Amino acid sequence: MSGPETAPHRICLYVCTHKRNGPLRVMLDTVSVAARHAAEVAEIGVVVIDDNPDGRAKEVTDTYDHNFPLGLHYRHSGAQNISIARNLGVETAMDIGDWVAMTDDDILVPEDWFTEFVAVQIETDGDNITGPAYLRFADGSPKWLREQPFGEVGLFEHPELAVVPEGSTGNSMMRASFLREHTDVRFERELGTLGGEDMVFFRRAVDHGLRSIYSRRVAVEEPFPEERSTASYVFYRSLWIGNTEALTNLRSGKASRPRLLVRAAKRAVSATLRPAQRLASKDAPHVHYAASLVAQAVGMALGVFGVKLKHR
Repeated sequence: MSGPETAPHRICLYVCTHKRNGPLRVMLDTVSVAARHAAEVAEIGVVVIDDNPDGRAKEVTDTYDHNFPLGLHYRHSGAQNISIARNLGVETAMDIGDWVAMTDDDILVPEDWFTEFVAVQIETDGDNITGPAYLRFADGSPKWLREQPFGEVGLFEHPELAVVPEGSTGNSMMRASFLREHTDVRFERELGTLGGEDMVFFRRAVDHGLRSIYSRRVAVEEPFPEERSTASYVFYRSLWIGNTEALTNLRSGKASRPRLLVRAAKRAVSATLRPAQRLASKDAPHVHYAASLVAQAVGMALGVFGVKLKHR
């Protein structure tokens, strides 16, 4: 890869949206603030991929047309397949900016998001800068959800500035030149209705030489919808996360079926013993969280046997 870049970075953020005009508007508000904050180090553009068949996001994007130096670009997908939408976002954004940033339509970015992306990239000469998306639970959500560590489910953590074998479509910035040079590094259409397309995408990119850098300095927030703050949804989410982990590992060849079964069994045993171990240490048992970890292990085992759970 090329050496460190000089400012200003030309960054084009793409975001896919489906049935979430309200959260999309809030997200674009935070991105607008971050773009103004980064004016001295980066020129920002935004691409919104509308995956609604009726094109309902257009009424939102029209009001943000003048907020970004590189413009706001609306594209209609309407296929209700996140991989198709993401690929349209990648192809559009990489022709606008030298860097392709990614996030989701319900994410809240901090005002220094682009500024820190640039700073970390210059410091490390990374090809991809990625960071965590911390769940934020509403005050009205159940007490067990707020007090137990559900924000850790599905969250990847690494040492600061570590080179990592992954990335996040909810919080990354990647070299556009890498995407142009590696046309086979795209999101798989088959996974667009199941999930896991993001993990397969980043693992393939790393296999092709992408140097991905992890930093908490670019962390974002993901508000957890209050209407989804139920035990049934939370446990299904954990089941799906485990299922997706198995399917993507098998698809990318990173782990065999026996190895994944052993991993699932170890997680299930550890999760089952967790409440008793915590009580022995005079800590709260965190029964709901332990149950979610068991669900994750069950989802992984189902994936090993070919069961594919859809994302809700």
